[in-house]
Amino acid sequence: MKPHFNTLVFLLCVCVGLSSCAKKMIAEKPLVKVERKRTSELVSILDSLSKKSPKTFYSKIATSYKDTNQDVSFKTSLKIIQDSAVTAIISYAGIPLVNAIVTKDSLKFTNKKEKCFVKTNLKLLKQEFGVDFDLNNLQELLLGNPLGFHPQQKYFQIHDPYSYIVSSHRKREIKKMERKNFDDFIIKYHFSKDSLGIKKIEIENNKDSNFIVINYKSKKYIENYMVPQEVEIHISTKKNNIFITLNYEKIEVNQEQEIYFTIPENYEACN
Repeated sequence: MKPHFNTLVFLLCVCVGLSSCAKKMIAEKPLVKVERKRTSELVSILDSLSKKSPKTFYSKIATSYKDTNQDVSFKTSLKIIQDSAVTAIISYAGIPLVNAIVTKDSLKFTNKKEKCFVKTNLKLLKQEFGVDFDLNNLQELLLGNPLGFHPQQKYFQIHDPYSYIVSSHRKREIKKMERKNFDDFIIKYHFSKDSLGIKKIEIENNKDSNFIVINYKSKKYIENYMVPQEVEIHISTKKNNIFITLNYEKIEVNQEQEIYFTIPENYEACN
């Protein structure tokens, strides 16, 4: 005897409902309050983290990129030479397609498919993503260090009973900036529960409505360095809405890394 169709639908709905309820029960666990810490203590941790970077870094990264026009996944071979260069080889279906290098004063990349190249400065990042990053900022983001931290700047704690948050501006200053549309960047550092690392960074500019959220979903220790494992990045500008996920699959720290970047003679400037 075949079960009645409506019965199957009902059972399926019950299963889905129970699953949803289970997820809600997990999500609605009571939050645990954190022990209060002085602002100076948290800023000292930021200062310490900002100074701890490996001389060299390498990783294979499974990357997904989605914006208002495209949704693609690819592999990235990343190399970082401290204070010198960041290189990335982007491969699709195992075939290297883009080779890029960022230095203190330049951005270059080649496109194998189109047989063309770009030689420019870092202002291109501002044009494409609405963020004014330099080489150090890019390294900080990729290594999970406090992005844009300056030890001479004054920082303020945004008191939250359930987390540690340090901001470049006081809470009342932020509200004033929002009302008057001031042209300034606000940076917020969200600490992990143990307050020993950064779990999220928010960057916002009210003037041009740009904001960036960098979520370090997981990190791990390699050679006494805490490095990212999974990172989610959301960049919102007037022109675009971008979501990037980085999964670090193979990591080498402080091992000798060589940088190869050449522009083939038969390549032309990209349009």
